[in-house]
Amino acid sequence: MTRIDAKFAQLKAEGKKAFVSYIMAGDPDLGTSLEVMKGLPAAGVDIIELGIPFTDPMADGPTIQLAGQRALEGGQTLQKTLDMATEFRKTDDTTPIVLMGYYNPIYNRGVDTFLADAKAAGIDGLIVVDLPPEEDVELCIPARKAGLNFIRLATPTTDDKRLPKVLQNTSGFVYYVSVTGITGAQAAQQTEVAPEVARIKAKTDLPVIVGFGINTPEAAKTIAGVADGCVVGSAIVKEIAAGKTPGEVLDFVAGLAGGAHSA
Repeated sequence: MTRIDAKFAQLKAEGKKAFVSYIMAGDPDLGTSLEVMKGLPAAGVDIIELGIPFTDPMADGPTIQLAGQRALEGGQTLQKTLDMATEFRKTDDTTPIVLMGYYNPIYNRGVDTFLADAKAAGIDGLIVVDLPPEEDVELCIPARKAGLNFIRLATPTTDDKRLPKVLQNTSGFVYYVSVTGITGAQAAQQTEVAPEVARIKAKTDLPVIVGFGINTPEAAKTIAGVADGCVVGSAIVKEIAAGKTPGEVLDFVAGLAGGAHSA
């Protein structure tokens, strides 16, 4: 059982929905992002998604693209991102960490080396948005053998024919992308999300977490109410981009977490 599995078991026992938050590693700098990361669990975050900055982030809107640029310009690397997780684990051994990004930096490092290093750093899962199920042998299957969850995205365009393929080697949870398009572009709608979550849950026992287009406590409550939880990324990254202090960012996160947990 991974930390992710344990967290969902705990939440289920407590009758609570999950709140997942995304931050870009190294944005606006390594020290600030680490301070925010360390404060996320106390702000109510159940699972941390830690973005790996990449030069060509195809699934991300302007907010997260710019965060990645700031991080890269500040010298953030894949190694420094793993170092953040190692540092976080010195004081928190229970909150799951999911690395989210693209395959290029992982491929460049070497899959076996990366997986060993990620496991040693206390990483629990991976979301690699540009590796489809047809490429499972590249990373998904080796990751699972290494004891890491490989979390797949399902989208509004994942039809009933495609869905079993998407689910076949997925573990940890399913990340349902609530809108067609990029991160941070439009608002998630409960009426559209609810039937899609039900459709996915009919095909898997995994928790279904909804992300993209959630930016207020009210939206977090509404969307978490029809799923097993929700993810917020761009709205948090915008607070960081606006120059808010780590404390102010964490206050904002606490509001979102409260919304999700009240569902």
